[in-house]
Amino acid sequence: MEGDPLKKSLAWLHGVLQGKIGHGIETRVLQGLQVIHAERGFMQFGFIVPNVVSDVDGNWHVGALASLLDLVGAITTFSYANCVSTVADFNASYYSTEHVEIESRVMADKGKLIHVVVQVRKKGNGEGLRSNFIILGSSMAMFIRI
Repeated sequence: MEGDPLKKSLAWLHGVLQGKIGHGIETRVLQGLQVIHAERGFMQFGFIVPNVVSDVDGNWHVGALASLLDLVGAITTFSYANCVSTVADFNASYYSTEHVEIESRVMADKGKLIHVVVQVRKKGNGEGLRSNFIILGSSMAMFIRI
């Protein structure tokens, strides 16, 4: 595990999920997140939005959604670049709340700048990808390799 960034990123994620590292808010935001598939620079998750991150109307709280996108993007970036990064640009388009699947993928690597896209879709209804999108997040991460 020492040099394997994928294993380190998954260990980091599991530490956050179990509340052993990070802050309590991260554990709450990711409560119930399940890794479906993981490889270098790509991760897929299953997730049911928990009540603890819903607003007074029962909708996914936008702050919790942004935190989830940021955390999933950071873990995917780490699995690819083997280092912690600083987000230089963050975008999210929000459409609905559902039982969801999350995919995070490194789309481009330009030396010290990595582009990660996080897609959140309705879980397995068989429709086309466009109609399945709930959230589309994009971040540009800057880092210094040590």
